[in-house]
Amino acid sequence: MSGQKTIYVDGVWRDAETGGTRDILDPADAGVLATVAEGGLADTDAAIEAARRAFDKGEWPNTPVAERAALLRRVADLLQRDREDIALLESRDTGKTLEEGRVDVDDVTAAFRYFADLVVNESGGRVVDAGSADVHSVVVHEPVGVCAMITPWNYPLLQASWKIAPALAAGNTFVVKPSEVTPLSTVRLVGLLAEAGLPAGVANIVTGAGDPVGARLAEHPAVDLVSFTGGLASGVKVAQAAAPTVKKVALELGGKNPNVVFADACATEEGFDTAVDQALNAAFIHSGQVCSAGSRLIVEESVRDRFVAELARRAARIRLGRGTEKGVECGPLVSQQQLDKTERYVASALAEGASLRCGGERPEPDETRPTGGYFYCPTVLDNCHRGMRVVREETFGPILTVETFRTEEEAVELANDTEYGLAGAVFSSDTARARRVAGRLRHGTVWINDYHPYLPQAEWGGFGRSGVGRELGRAGLEEYRETKHVYENLRPAPVRWFAG
Repeated sequence: MSGQKTIYVDGVWRDAETGGTRDILDPADAGVLATVAEGGLADTDAAIEAARRAFDKGEWPNTPVAERAALLRRVADLLQRDREDIALLESRDTGKTLEEGRVDVDDVTAAFRYFADLVVNESGGRVVDAGSADVHSVVVHEPVGVCAMITPWNYPLLQASWKIAPALAAGNTFVVKPSEVTPLSTVRLVGLLAEAGLPAGVANIVTGAGDPVGARLAEHPAVDLVSFTGGLASGVKVAQAAAPTVKKVALELGGKNPNVVFADACATEEGFDTAVDQALNAAFIHSGQVCSAGSRLIVEESVRDRFVAELARRAARIRLGRGTEKGVECGPLVSQQQLDKTERYVASALAEGASLRCGGERPEPDETRPTGGYFYCPTVLDNCHRGMRVVREETFGPILTVETFRTEEEAVELANDTEYGLAGAVFSSDTARARRVAGRLRHGTVWINDYHPYLPQAEWGGFGRSGVGRELGRAGLEEYRETKHVYENLRPAPVRWFAG
């Protein structure tokens, strides 16, 4: 993608009004991967105006549900047609492995098909019993209007789809601003929407920085809803900017997610191997750059020494390299900024008394790890406690901290001792205990004897500072709808409330 026409407004690809551009860097070698348009206020306002016209005067909001669903299914088919190309694009842009990119494309495909099925199978509204045969009362759902979508750099295609698919299914129009670090797959997705036949103005994209593009989307009075996925500090700014116009706000702001391992989960060799393997999966997929990453291992004291020793041994053997290379298990961090941040977190943890069990450094360059790439070794930090920054804050890097517990009550207390509440896991061979603990965890998703799978038909979101609202599932569709009550008097007559 070498051209600069990555802004799409009212059905036309265009350059930025200012002519500005931005180089997109390959995280594996810091070379220029692509050049995109650097949008600004004028581009953002034009995109919002196009979405507003398309909603107020266009055909999409009133398009029959079956036709909207059919378009979503066409997009799903196009995603599968271009699966390899899009997966490669996502791998090179974000640094993740090619296989992870393929999984992302499949998950995006599933999201479009799920929301197509959900809306087409709905009834025409919910009839409400008004207690009178002379009244017909029904609750219906209508699209919110113009939706602003601000997406993160770690899963750009996936997170865009979680917003775009339900928004279109509900009949909305939108403007999406992908992360300025990884915008390429979202640009490609918008192109597929156009190819599938989406009317001009319904889908718009502005590539550019959070300030000014994201800030303008959040504050603009013609925007009816803003959906943001990203960091806590930026999410707070989005909510503050949206408040004066009282627009709907949905925020997914990350997490600091506990992975609780009871000794009974390790009572057999198979159980021990599974729990260790899942702890690695929880912490180091996509170099830990996952909002639901199990970055806090909370393990029962009686098995802690053996568990951590094996965990560190396996973590040290994770094969780092360019995500497109065969045999690579983990790619680089997304940027120099993220690499520097990871190093600062490890340094602060060691200064606060943590024990380094593996990692804690950049690997030596080789044929799969070019010089200049943003690589960092998977890192296990033992003897951690809640007072450490690395335990409290979302690191978004390949860092796993280890805490221990002796009792079930202590395990629950530790797992809930966070201002976030996005996800968590419990590993135990005692089904009653696992379900009991899962029921007490204050997190939006809790896995039992597993980590990371999600379903498009199940809601995703968090408690506390992990955000407000939900994506996916029925609630994910409702985020993009307004609820209206229509009350019809079948036998109108004077009320005679006033004597006249």
